[in-house]
Amino acid sequence: MKKSLRASLLLLIFPILSCAAFLTETHFPAMPVCQCIPVFPDKDGWYGGDGAYSIELDDQRTLWLFGDTFASHEEGRTDRIGMEVILGTTLAISTCTAICEFDIQYFLNTRGGKFVSSFGAEHEWLWPQDPFIVENVLYIPLISIAPTDSTSLFNFIISGYRFARINDFSAHDPHDWPVVYLDMTPAIAPGINAFATTSVVYEDHVYFYPLYAHFSDEVSILGNILARIPSKKLDHPIGAIEYLHKDGTWQDAIDPSDIKIVLDASVSELSVRYHPDRKKWMAVYLTLENQGNQVLCQYADNLEGPWSRATPLDAFISEVDPKSSLYDENTFCYAGKEHIEFAGNDTLVVSYVCNSAEDVDDDDNFIRRNLFLYRPVVIQVPFCR
Repeated sequence: MKKSLRASLLLLIFPILSCAAFLTETHFPAMPVCQCIPVFPDKDGWYGGDGAYSIELDDQRTLWLFGDTFASHEEGRTDRIGMEVILGTTLAISTCTAICEFDIQYFLNTRGGKFVSSFGAEHEWLWPQDPFIVENVLYIPLISIAPTDSTSLFNFIISGYRFARINDFSAHDPHDWPVVYLDMTPAIAPGINAFATTSVVYEDHVYFYPLYAHFSDEVSILGNILARIPSKKLDHPIGAIEYLHKDGTWQDAIDPSDIKIVLDASVSELSVRYHPDRKKWMAVYLTLENQGNQVLCQYADNLEGPWSRATPLDAFISEVDPKSSLYDENTFCYAGKEHIEFAGNDTLVVSYVCNSAEDVDDDDNFIRRNLFLYRPVVIQVPFCR
């Protein structure tokens, strides 16, 4: 069976088409005094992963969540030939020194000497989405993935949704944090291909921008809608999730003919963050158009919009530029998002990941021969205009 690494969930529906910030209620994070720019070196057994969601845990630590990850017990590897792939989620904690030096420690989980996902039981395949904190409780949304016998690149299906609830995240090693899993699957409406694409805690609700798709003779619709859950209902979500419709009402079920596409980005990963100095919400994402060669941004006064026209950020993605030495025809880029905890006064800090459509089990493929691919790439760009 042909296998591929985790990619944007939009790829699941692409053939049809031709594919949190920690905001405690109304208190928004202040901009840092100096910029500490993330970098992701190979160490602690970690040799690349995607996703790269981040959340500030306290004034010292930032949690990072990665999807399917290359891992090896051997230090100093120069390629990934023969290397294990952890299917699921891996974790890291970063800190910044007083002089803004970035340091990251990866915490890879092992069982019986074999690398395994940080979440879920044995043989479970859980991808991370955007984490958030409510009343000092950390929630990590997870997508449950099931493999298929397909020989295509998209050899998986979404089988459910969970939230990992962590009441105490004070321990140094995240694997010492007590985890309770909340099954969100029965509460989430049909047609949603990724629920917590980004998460925003605002006032007494948590807001999400799910990727929604519905195709029928009567209605064909694709894009990111807006959903919310009362903060007090996170542990009991059935019947509590509401979706914004075109007439401005919130309803506990989706009417495909009336659901509002809030962002037409049509992506399974993005960020929506509030910038208090500009009094604007900022959405940052990367679509699969042209193999994912542009990071886009939009801004709005309110979470519901209206959102500005999508504008390319000043970001050069060399991995999909045929003129670049990093280029390969099978490469595509995705997972664009902002990391506001590292932003400067005049710049955004954005990450993206590039993947390969080649068979990951082929040891001669581009992604195994080249360590620069399939890892978060961090760029500083001017603010969205």
